[in-house]
Amino acid sequence: MRSRAAVPFACLVAVLTACGTSSDTVVPDRPPARAPSGGGEADDGISSGGSWPDDPEADLDAGAPPDRDPESGTSSSNSEVHVDYGGGRPALVTAVRYATHGTYDRVVVNLKGGTPGYHVTWVDRLVQEGSGKPIDVSGGAYLQLTIFPANARDRHGRSTWSGGPIYRADLGNLNQVVRTGEVKGRVGIGLVLDRQAGYQVRERPGRLTVDVAH
Repeated sequence: MRSRAAVPFACLVAVLTACGTSSDTVVPDRPPARAPSGGGEADDGISSGGSWPDDPEADLDAGAPPDRDPESGTSSSNSEVHVDYGGGRPALVTAVRYATHGTYDRVVVNLKGGTPGYHVTWVDRLVQEGSGKPIDVSGGAYLQLTIFPANARDRHGRSTWSGGPIYRADLGNLNQVVRTGEVKGRVGIGLVLDRQAGYQVRERPGRLTVDVAH
């Protein structure tokens, strides 16, 4: 059973001129930068934490329709999004990728297997899953994404999400993506940002997308 706890955006793009500009609004604006197949650095400096699919635009295209309505959170420190499907087959995290758009940065978590639940919340700092040891990163704000049930290792114990644990992004608001760890079927991903801002979480087949406003 799916349970939700989310905070809606202050205003949408269709009524921006009527209600004014809001820091809590994530507005698709233009196609994102692309990285080449196989990961690594693109000419524009957008990097990936793992391999890219055959069609990067399928994941990072701002115009691609979501499979479900997005869950939304604001820049408020007590804002959070929680979706729980009540267990099921664990998903496998195979890559986490990111690119910038005109008004927001997009993070895409590539998944195989089941449909996981997720929890997104603002935290005071990023810590390692399980041990609680602080992770040595510095930013103006930290957004923690936890995916469950999920794994980031195959049955032989090998990591399915290459590189890291800290990935440089240097986008409009997103500075770094951090693999915060995997404990008891929960995979943690931290976003190091310049500032708190509105965000949206979208579910699509084989991926979870987080958009954070600039």
